[in-house]
Amino acid sequence: MISGIGDKFQQDTKYSRYSMSGGSLDWDNKPDLYKTYPNCKKIILEKPELLSNLTLNEVLKKRRSIRNFSDKPIEKKQLSYLLWASTGISREDIGYKYRTAPSAGALYPVETYLVLNNVKDISKGIYHFSIKDHALEELKTGDFGSNISHAALDQDMCKYASVVIIWTAIFNRSKWKYGERAYRYIYLDAGHIAENLAIASTSLGLGSCQIAALFDDEVNELIGVDGKKESVIYMSVVGNI
Repeated sequence: MISGIGDKFQQDTKYSRYSMSGGSLDWDNKPDLYKTYPNCKKIILEKPELLSNLTLNEVLKKRRSIRNFSDKPIEKKQLSYLLWASTGISREDIGYKYRTAPSAGALYPVETYLVLNNVKDISKGIYHFSIKDHALEELKTGDFGSNISHAALDQDMCKYASVVIIWTAIFNRSKWKYGERAYRYIYLDAGHIAENLAIASTSLGLGSCQIAALFDDEVNELIGVDGKKESVIYMSVVGNI
């Protein structure tokens, strides 16, 4: 028995070999893979470099959710590595730039925003990660730790972590190809990215915790997205332990 919207979505977005629709894609209206803020101040990040000699096996054994952080800032080069490891460009093949996390159809619907609370040599504020340029775009400066904490059901770790990473989805990037089933893939994409971040954080001796308990529209308002075409879907905190 289908009792709720989640149950209905699961049923209505199933693939069946007897009911799948075909057809060609509208290549002239394919959404752009990169969001940028051309009028914002841009902070170029260092080229990501190897900062740890831990093996993957060691990192996986050490990974755990951390909710309490010290007041020691994280380094700019650490932030650079974390952003690259979670969703940066890993290689180019025949002119197409692939990223460190898998994405259905290589459509990359997930965007990354950051609330910086305590990062060495970067002002507190709200930023967007420009993947194409490996740079931060400064949306607004100031102390927004309490704001993002309040929007995350008053979870204090958002105030005390060095950085709060906010992942949004631009839904039409995936819906262009997959229709309503795209929502399944978008959430999977976000999970891949979050796991990359958790592993990268652990490899640097940092703690992280992933957050799905949040007031969507309060977060959307804070970072300046409309909540319809683009909306928050997931968050994480990172900081020194």
